[in-house]
Amino acid sequence: MFEMKQFYEQAAAMAGTLRADRRALHGMPELGMELPRTTAYVESRLREMGIESTRLGGGIAACIGPEQGPVFLLRGDMDALKMQEASGLEFAAQGECAHTCGHDLHTAMLLGAAALLKQRENELPGRVKLMFQPSEENLKGAAAMVQAGVLQNPPVDAALALHVFPGPMHVGTLAWRQGPALASSDSFSILVRGKAGHGAIPQNAVDPLTIAAHILLALQEVNAREVDPQDPLVLTVCTIHGGELHNSIPETVEMKGSIRAFSNHNRAHARKRLVEICEGTAALFRGSCEVEFLAGVASLHNQPQLAAELAGYAGQIAEKMEELPRQMGSEDFAEVSQQVPAVFMGIGAGGPEEIYNRAGSHHPAVVFNEEVLPLGAAVLAGCAANWLAAHAE
Repeated sequence: MFEMKQFYEQAAAMAGTLRADRRALHGMPELGMELPRTTAYVESRLREMGIESTRLGGGIAACIGPEQGPVFLLRGDMDALKMQEASGLEFAAQGECAHTCGHDLHTAMLLGAAALLKQRENELPGRVKLMFQPSEENLKGAAAMVQAGVLQNPPVDAALALHVFPGPMHVGTLAWRQGPALASSDSFSILVRGKAGHGAIPQNAVDPLTIAAHILLALQEVNAREVDPQDPLVLTVCTIHGGELHNSIPETVEMKGSIRAFSNHNRAHARKRLVEICEGTAALFRGSCEVEFLAGVASLHNQPQLAAELAGYAGQIAEKMEELPRQMGSEDFAEVSQQVPAVFMGIGAGGPEEIYNRAGSHHPAVVFNEEVLPLGAAVLAGCAANWLAAHAE
């Protein structure tokens, strides 16, 4: 087995390099599936380490270790969000995009893990596959890389991803859980179509606003009466847009929202009932509607035995291990967890200082504590190496 403390000590000695990587990435935020500057930077850093990489599904894949033995995957997402940074940091991003979710730290930590593992390549009893992923924020990147074959050639046996959290989760803390961790997400658009007319003579029109109101109320029955309350489901309509004049009935109304579920059964049921209720209600009131699913990702499940094993390794260097709360939010690492045993952990990037507590993730003013970088790199590398050692034949 490998000493976790040695990984941490070496990562701490690399703190300057980890910070430089993070700040370079922080200054080049990019969106979605096309990340030309970010991917070029990652490829360059991997080449400096003597690691060959491949473009795959919009991201980058690379392997470290011998061709024989089991395969453990480490994921780091690379994309940013469309917002202007207001952190006040001297290295703050300029322009319309910013790393306000911490993916720049994830990428830097995975680069650090790559360096730690490359130093031990001859000792590894299997391969570590690195997955530098695009478009997590749009919930499309993991699925694209899975479809492109990131879990094959060589086939992956287990996987791990970390996510930084600012504010009250201080550096030194790791959060983990067994079983369902994050919900599925299916965003949808409903276009309700009626017949336009004058507000004073509604009998000559088919009012899509009335139809939308009935659809909104009817959809609540799915949450309230059609699923087991011990197996959570959230079906939420978040926008309704229609009409421009106070005395004119519009022809169409658009509604948008999302479905969140932990079980594949509830997810499938809610998607089916959404279409049935929308189409049936529209027809009942002499209109019609079109339902479109805009994006979707499965629920994220931490394989219980793997979660306990990796928490055991990580707990050797973390100051505090706590339970990761089950959340209705989503993460597209779920697409990996649906295919192979996988674990998603939270890692503290906050602190007691005011600067780390003034804003949360996805806020323009959020600040992440860079002291998390060595711990994150060590956890990734150490968990991978020790899992390989424990599962090698």
